Amino acid sequence: MKEPAPRPASTNCCGTNPQAFAKALQFGNKGIGHRCPCFILDRSTVISKPTRNDPLDPAPAAAYGRFMTNDSAPKKKKPKNQKVYTLLVEIGRKDGDGLPKGSTGAALMCYASGVDEAEAVRETVAILKQADTAPLDVTGYGTIEERREQGHDIADDEIELMDRALRENSVIVAQVTPFFDKA
Repeated sequence: MKEPAPRPASTNCCGTNPQAFAKALQFGNKGIGHRCPCFILDRSTVISKPTRNDPLDPAPAAAYGRFMTNDSAPKKKKPKNQKVYTLLVEIGRKDGDGLPKGSTGAALMCYASGVDEAEAVRETVAILKQADTAPLDVTGYGTIEERREQGHDIADDEIELMDRALRENSVIVAQVTPFFDKA
């Protein structure tokens, strides 16, 4: 049986250059995808960034890298439950807002998905600003369950729009009511 060829001193057991691997670690590669047993013991072990500042140090990265097992690795975040919130947004006038001539603003009935009402409000305001409108005030009426507890009658077409907002993770403007100054 033939003996394997000797490895150069500047490589690890699989022939990977430790300087290149250390540089990859320095720039965010956590060693995932590198299948060398000298850097990754098994699939549940991940190498963190090296503790030294010099990524071109000739010492192998494993000598000064820290090993983390699944016990100390950051836990995966559970997916958060999205809900649909009913929001009433008052907007002012702005050039190119698409409101009728002579109107002083409008009220928009929106259905927005979010983890909580604050996120739904932030997303709605951001979308409306991108649409060249000037949001002035937002009033939240809560989720469909909260509205039913308050005694609101919710039509089937509203429920369909809420389901669509949830499914598409979007903001839906269901109704636009322009304001006119009668003075």
